[in-house]
Amino acid sequence: MRFRHPDGSTVHLAYCTNVHPAETLDGVLAQLRDHCEPVRKRLGRDRLGIGLWLARDAAHALVTDPAALRGLRTELDRRGLEVVTLNGFPYEGFGAEEVKYRVYKPDWADPERLEHTTSLARLLAGLLPDDVTDGTISTLPLAWRTAYDETRADKAHAALVTLAERLDALQELTGRSIRIGLEPEPGCVVETTHDAIAPLTAIGHDRIGICVDTCHLATSFEDPDTALGALTAARVPVVKSQLSAALHAEQPGDPAVREALAAFAEPRFLHQTRTTTAGGRHGTDDLDEALADGGPLPDTAPWRAHFHVPLHAAPAAPLTSTLPVLKAALTRLVGGPRPLTRHLEVETYTWQALPPELRPRARAQLTDGIAAELTLARDLLTDLGLKELP
Repeated sequence: MRFRHPDGSTVHLAYCTNVHPAETLDGVLAQLRDHCEPVRKRLGRDRLGIGLWLARDAAHALVTDPAALRGLRTELDRRGLEVVTLNGFPYEGFGAEEVKYRVYKPDWADPERLEHTTSLARLLAGLLPDDVTDGTISTLPLAWRTAYDETRADKAHAALVTLAERLDALQELTGRSIRIGLEPEPGCVVETTHDAIAPLTAIGHDRIGICVDTCHLATSFEDPDTALGALTAARVPVVKSQLSAALHAEQPGDPAVREALAAFAEPRFLHQTRTTTAGGRHGTDDLDEALADGGPLPDTAPWRAHFHVPLHAAPAAPLTSTLPVLKAALTRLVGGPRPLTRHLEVETYTWQALPPELRPRARAQLTDGIAAELTLARDLLTDLGLKELP
């Protein structure tokens, strides 16, 4: 979906396909047929943007076979789909029964992460629509925080500098500009937008910036205006933003609230949980740790959990979502005289991790849910003065 900003530029809205796990090229092609095209039709659109997730095996198949890449591009066109952004955070296994800490491997100290991201950049240059010259890729925020020492930090820095050089060369070769955004996430080396400023300014290249995920922003209790203002002041580019909402519990000391939260503690993904008090921010790596008897989190202030809840459907009371944080961030991102980013991506990958009674039971229900999220995002953008384009 495309929108005209009042400054005349085009802002792209997509939804991320990591909600439809697929590790192979055949799986990606099936996603386009079974999910992405039906969402487009449900919205009544001739064209729909998707934030494509290409796992290691799918990316390898495409980068080693130019005919396969041309075939994917043809299939996108045939189904009325376009790609201007990729989700390069998960490497493989995102559809596994247990993902948890695996999603942070390989990290930026591992040569595999550089090679995979380089492949994604080359692929995106070949997938961009004919009238689009700029593409973006989100990636993990350096590494999970444990076992990350100075040696590994030096390796990660060198890898990102090399990547920037490769992206420069790619533009010279193709005329397409691809940029990479580190995506701050609780528990990682770069947990907050503030944590991103030092490593990104050290790299000092405008092709390497930040991806602002509004669920992660909210989970860390970051104020959107403060966070985005600091990034602007530091001249750190906001490469893209993922529009998502976290789980919010206003009174976590209430037994009924804790019971409601427990329904969201599940075995597939990590749900880092945070609270903030006068003594600072406190956190656990997962929701079940926070809920354990005698757990480490104080329960005198609100909790937020890294659980991407559907944008259009907040959890039932006594829980809610951080949709207000998303709205505040979006206002700052695209509501000003010039957009801070032109690539927006709805990223609710946790539909099948919701409590059983909230999960879509059929493919059509998932299609309806994704379409409803995109409709909400579209309405927020038009309310900010952007004009939807055909």
